Amino acid sequence: MDRIVVGHIAGVYGVRGWLRIFSETEPRTQLIQYNPLYMERNGQWSEVHVEAGRAHGKGLVAKFQGLDDRDAAAACIGCHLAIGREQLPPLPEDEYYWADLVGLRVVNLQGLELGRVDHLLQTGANDVLVVHGDRERLIPYVREAVIRSVQLEAGEIRVDWDPDF
Repeated sequence: MDRIVVGHIAGVYGVRGWLRIFSETEPRTQLIQYNPLYMERNGQWSEVHVEAGRAHGKGLVAKFQGLDDRDAAAACIGCHLAIGREQLPPLPEDEYYWADLVGLRVVNLQGLELGRVDHLLQTGANDVLVVHGDRERLIPYVREAVIRSVQLEAGEIRVDWDPDF
């Protein structure tokens, strides 16, 4: 199964098995709408079901079936949460999930490979590709001005970007 990490367990909340969750979904509460979720513990993935959840501060709190006390919840701190790729709704043409862009080669218009997308940052003005190559580059995801094409099948993003910047 192709899994996409959508958050991680950041801590416990109360004494009845509730968890503090950092969500990477937009909106952040979307994470608790996915059922099932998959939790990675000690390198093994297992299916978990959300019993209840809500926004709390800058994150979420949620209760999973079978986690009924603070000790069981504490054992999950640091675990990644994922969904199956098939759980994602389809996107319009020329729109991409961040997970689709991670790992793609970034090549400028002169054909120079700048590196690969390591992750993305949300800055408010526009998203930013964090590209690791001979050094780290932060490339704004601005269509047409900077991002010239995304070719998922070829594993490549073409950018109008000076390699010295």
